[in-house]
Amino acid sequence: MRELIAHSENDLPFIAKTLLDGLGHSHVVAFEAEMGAGKTTFISVLLKAMGVEDVDGSPTYGFVQSYQSPMFGTVHHFDMYRIESTVEAFDIGFEEYVYSDAFCFIEWPSKVEELLPEDTILIKITVNSEGERIFRW
Repeated sequence: MRELIAHSENDLPFIAKTLLDGLGHSHVVAFEAEMGAGKTTFISVLLKAMGVEDVDGSPTYGFVQSYQSPMFGTVHHFDMYRIESTVEAFDIGFEEYVYSDAFCFIEWPSKVEELLPEDTILIKITVNSEGERIFRW
């Protein structure tokens, strides 16, 4: 298990690069954390580290936002917070996304856990008493 601590937002690019360097063949990354822990902020930093210039933030109401990375190809950012069932996930074509060659970053993965590929990387973000973010994967 890997553990890195972000003492401030300035540490996030290093953590993003470390994660990207260690992905191997896995293209699906799931982010588990409480509301307000920084999932969307970190995914925005990850997208920028991948060379994406226009990052839109969280796709909460549309479930998915897609980007083109000059270095990594297509990247999909999912926010599954408002998803009600796996049937709803099927309806938006979730499986087609996660079983493609595209990179997929998923917030609130517990909503679609049974649909995730076996090689999904799970990142747990927790906030300590000092307000630092602890990333474990």
